[in-house]
Amino acid sequence: MVRKHIYFSGRVQGVGFRYSALYLARPLGLTGWVRNLWDGRVEMEVQGGEASIRAFLERLREQRYIVIDSVEERDVPTVEESRFSVLFE
Repeated sequence: MVRKHIYFSGRVQGVGFRYSALYLARPLGLTGWVRNLWDGRVEMEVQGGEASIRAFLERLREQRYIVIDSVEERDVPTVEESRFSVLFE
């Protein structure tokens, strides 16, 4: 079990990125959260098996309208949580 803190840049806002992430994460058993940032990036923390996270990120890249130009990713400590959600802050 690993947890990744990720920033996505590109055409990632206004294209259904957060809800695509939600839709793709839950069947893979991933937990975490995703939110838009004021600077046009999307921030995410995702937790689960390494292979499931890699599959999830690959499927995100394949989504219509989403164009990911860059990804900043780092490992963070795992936490207790039960689902993947969209944050509105």
